Amino acid sequence: MANSLSRPDQGDIIALFARAGYAARGLVYVLVGGLAALAALGEGGEATDSRGALESVLSAPLGQVWLGAMAIGLVGYAMWRCIQAIKDTDHHGTDTKGITVRASLLVSAGIHLMLASFVVRLIFAFGGSSGGSEGGSQGVAHWLMKQPYGPWLVGALGVILIAVGLAHAAKGWKMSFDRHLDMSSTMQRWTYPICRFGLATRGVIFLFIGAFFIIAAYSVNPNEAGGLAEVFDTLRNQPFGPWLLGFVATGLFAFGIYSLLESVYRRVNPDS
Repeated sequence: MANSLSRPDQGDIIALFARAGYAARGLVYVLVGGLAALAALGEGGEATDSRGALESVLSAPLGQVWLGAMAIGLVGYAMWRCIQAIKDTDHHGTDTKGITVRASLLVSAGIHLMLASFVVRLIFAFGGSSGGSEGGSQGVAHWLMKQPYGPWLVGALGVILIAVGLAHAAKGWKMSFDRHLDMSSTMQRWTYPICRFGLATRGVIFLFIGAFFIIAAYSVNPNEAGGLAEVFDTLRNQPFGPWLLGFVATGLFAFGIYSLLESVYRRVNPDS
């Protein structure tokens, strides 16, 4: 007689980690967008990047517990990105476009794994400094500049980031994310506009960051590279700065909602 208490299927465990990862990513962007929106309204928030937003969690009740859960989720997301890239679970193929997309998934895995590492350090430092730019965009640019053909590598990364931004904008415009979501038509009517807005906004952020890297390469100055915090600073210093900042903050909040929806409704098939 077979044992009725069979062990959980490996695919189910991977799917659980993947969904936890989408949820963790969503919470990060909800925090980033919410804090930036409060800053735009002059309500005491701070326009900051994902690391700064995670630091703010420490001051919340059970902050370290929340951060621990998010670290696990981010590791799960990195793991899922690797599986997506290696096993091609979304069927991108092996042509030039498919290989490019799958390579970007591996880059995403690395970024979220570094973010999870930052969260762990933050927990055990009990609110210590995040280390400034050393682990951010400028840190990456500094490291690349020290390599052979450093400025070219920095410029190439800028071009890649711009391509990723355009891909995000196209994904929102064409609603190509639809094929990955298992959602009723009723929910689609109110969630899809949020998803499209969020993807388009994140695409614009990537365009800004890519431009920063190209400027850094042209000037051979890694300090010219910048991340999300520098994008916020740039927007704030433009005419109608608070309005621009509020618009982008709302879009990043929407991207967070999109990620949270993915944690529930995305088709996750590790064995496909």
